[in-house]
Amino acid sequence: MDMISIKSPAEIEKMRAAGRLTAQARKLAGSLIRPGVTTAEIDREVRRFIESHGAKPSFLGYGGFPASTCISVNEVVIHGIPGPRKLKEGDLVSVDVGAYLDGFHGDCAATFPCGEISAEARKLMEVTRQSFFEGIRNARVGARVSDIGHGVQQYVESFGYSVVRDFVGHGVGRNMHEAPEVPNYGAAGHGARFQPGMVIAVEPMVCAGDWRIKVLGDKWTTVSADGSLTAHYENTILITDGEPELLTVDENGEPA
Repeated sequence: MDMISIKSPAEIEKMRAAGRLTAQARKLAGSLIRPGVTTAEIDREVRRFIESHGAKPSFLGYGGFPASTCISVNEVVIHGIPGPRKLKEGDLVSVDVGAYLDGFHGDCAATFPCGEISAEARKLMEVTRQSFFEGIRNARVGARVSDIGHGVQQYVESFGYSVVRDFVGHGVGRNMHEAPEVPNYGAAGHGARFQPGMVIAVEPMVCAGDWRIKVLGDKWTTVSADGSLTAHYENTILITDGEPELLTVDENGEPA
């Protein structure tokens, strides 16, 4: 089993800086979403923003990924590759972004509306976001990793939606993916106990229909198997002696 890294106060300060920049990049991406814009244009602006602050996009080249952001539209759950696709009124657009600054990564995602969206799409987006906050109620010293996913799943399923099983949250630090894995589903009371100084990315991925997914021929784009609408929400959090601290917050201390 991989060791779970406990960050020092100095490392936590660096992670706050990386997290803030990543959250600002997510905010920028959200502000660019409108009918007619291409996903490549959004990706280009986010990359420019991250690099202008002396950081590197965490995703660019990671495992061969060809872009700086994952932009996933409607039935695409995660890992959508930016390109010539033009966004349309009513699209539900998930943006996942990471920034590597001074030796540490930030990682966050959110789903945004493109223009006016349907009531069903808005509800899915809002439930997915709130499921993150329901899950991290359990991100406290002495609780176990699976307590987060249990909270996420209970909340999501109470609305008739389903939680993706094939991809999970994870530790974050000097590497973008570290121990432990943080599933968004399952029974409570399993996995490592939380300790102060642990940093994890919690990221509910939710389908309006069935939870099963499939990966397309490009080996990245991951869609709901039944074609149902999807949403994604993620922040990097620090385990403290009290409430968990969100590290991916913007200059005003706000998440997306």
